[in-house]
Amino acid sequence: MAAALVGAVFTAIGIVIRQRATMDVPADRGVSVLMVNTLLRRRLWWAGTAAAVVGYLFYAIALAYGSLTLVAPLLVAALLFALPLSAWLAHRSVSRAEWLWAVVLTLALAVFISLARTQPGDYRGSGPTAVGVAAASMAVVGCCVLLATRFADWRRAILLAIGVGLMFGVVAVLTKIVMHLLTTASLMKLLASPVTYVLIAMGVAATLLQQSAFHAGSLQASVPAMLVLEPVTAVLLGQVVLGETLEVDTPTAVALSAAVAAMVAATIALGRDEGAYEDKLEAAARGASGLGDASTDRAS
Repeated sequence: MAAALVGAVFTAIGIVIRQRATMDVPADRGVSVLMVNTLLRRRLWWAGTAAAVVGYLFYAIALAYGSLTLVAPLLVAALLFALPLSAWLAHRSVSRAEWLWAVVLTLALAVFISLARTQPGDYRGSGPTAVGVAAASMAVVGCCVLLATRFADWRRAILLAIGVGLMFGVVAVLTKIVMHLLTTASLMKLLASPVTYVLIAMGVAATLLQQSAFHAGSLQASVPAMLVLEPVTAVLLGQVVLGETLEVDTPTAVALSAAVAAMVAATIALGRDEGAYEDKLEAAARGASGLGDASTDRAS
């Protein structure tokens, strides 16, 4: 589980840096080639992407030795690290309410880790099913993106965030299968498996769509939605597609349910607080950019 927590640290760094690297990108470029071209020319965005990749690698290591049902919920720990990092970069203090929700999230994670006991599933035999699920999820994501282009407010952000959470949940399932092949089979079997290439394609697409969601509308809507939906999707697919199971008695099941509910509540609260502040920073950055453009026009 240590690898998953280290992955959460780097994931948090990647999220914070990538948000700041694109604050002055107009929201109407959230699903466009123009946004991608803008990102590719910025070193800061590449630095944030590199941190996110490192976070994913640690997450993959955790999945190589741990159950998806147990590892996936630990992704929400990224908020615990993103909160103070974002505040430090912005030269602001973390509010008491944010610290309170951070404590709730930490305790809930501790309860979940200490009580959850899982049985492994059929990782090698579930490859074809996982590919089929990935294809079906892309159809759903495509519908979300098409609907999102019809809006320019919080509904656009929510629709894109749903697509992001769904895609990363599927990516987690594919990653578990790939890591199982890597640790138990030969490299040739890994390279011959279609799961490997579906994982790469979905990972790239999910990363770009996530960046679009950051700028499609209010981060108060997009960030909590994607952070909650991703582990929920991964856990559900882990049990349905991979056949993982939780072995718990009734009191433990009640405690785990309470811990999960607390994790969801804390994630939504922290995501909204962080999103509200990031929205203010983005508005200021875009306003400054607009003033700069106006000054340039007057000078010319």
